[in-house]
Amino acid sequence: MGLFNVSHPMVFLLTGIPGLESTQEWLAGPLCMMYTVALGGNIMILLAVWGESSLHAPMYYFLSMLSFSDVAMSLATLPTVLRTFCLNARAIVFDACLAQMFLIHSFSMMESGILLAMSFDRYVAICNPLRYASVLTNQVIAGMGLAVTTRSFTTLFPFPFLIKRLPICRSNVLSHSYCLHPDMMKLACADITVNSIYGMFVLVSTFGMDLLFIILSYVLILRSVLAIASNKERLKALNTCVSHICAVLIFYIPMIGVSTVHRFGKHAPQYVHVLMSNIYLFVPPVLNPIIYSAKTKEIRRSIVRMFHQLGK
Repeated sequence: MGLFNVSHPMVFLLTGIPGLESTQEWLAGPLCMMYTVALGGNIMILLAVWGESSLHAPMYYFLSMLSFSDVAMSLATLPTVLRTFCLNARAIVFDACLAQMFLIHSFSMMESGILLAMSFDRYVAICNPLRYASVLTNQVIAGMGLAVTTRSFTTLFPFPFLIKRLPICRSNVLSHSYCLHPDMMKLACADITVNSIYGMFVLVSTFGMDLLFIILSYVLILRSVLAIASNKERLKALNTCVSHICAVLIFYIPMIGVSTVHRFGKHAPQYVHVLMSNIYLFVPPVLNPIIYSAKTKEIRRSIVRMFHQLGK
């Protein structure tokens, strides 16, 4: 128990936009709109997949997992973001900050794993369509979902303890309106080498490997598509991947940006850190349901049918 007998602040102070704390209330409206789109859009996709028997297929099961992770990510950030921007209530208890940090990083890693599973789904559907039903059975899909969830929580379980072992006495002011591991560990007045090394290990061994396998799957998909003689069939095959490619890009590009800024952009203006972190957390949950609803006619039809039934 002595390991954690170090000085910690009772509360952390969250930050909205550095230097504009007194005038940032105007962001309350756009933020509420973003959360409404993120929560409403992803919940509609979950209900559409759950209630429409024609959507009980591997592709839509993985999409529902993606929507669940986006809902969870939005709920993890919503309380502190809205309190900071709407009420200027910046304080968060130390243990609550640890919990939020763990949830944000866990659901982010879960989304990365789900995107990898979705790329495997597209690979099997295009490169080996005759075995699609026999490979991606309900048991296999459930196992992949369980593996993604287990990996996220077990890999990131040490994070709160790695922070709790550090004496934090430089400051209690965080750089964002939510708690992140890199942000918290920088406030420690002790050696943070273990935190930094483990954080880099997690980043490379999970997010990095996921992205590598996603790229590899698309190399194999592209090779298979190019072997198709008909241009029409090529475009049809590639069109089934557009939504997933967009989801991968809007997740990994901001994530790579925020990781780069945190580790190598120490002298970058503070607003750059804030902008990159907010894009990383807010953009995927907002855009994913819009992309999949726009590009997937089965999802659109199911959502329209739901509203039609509610209107009766």
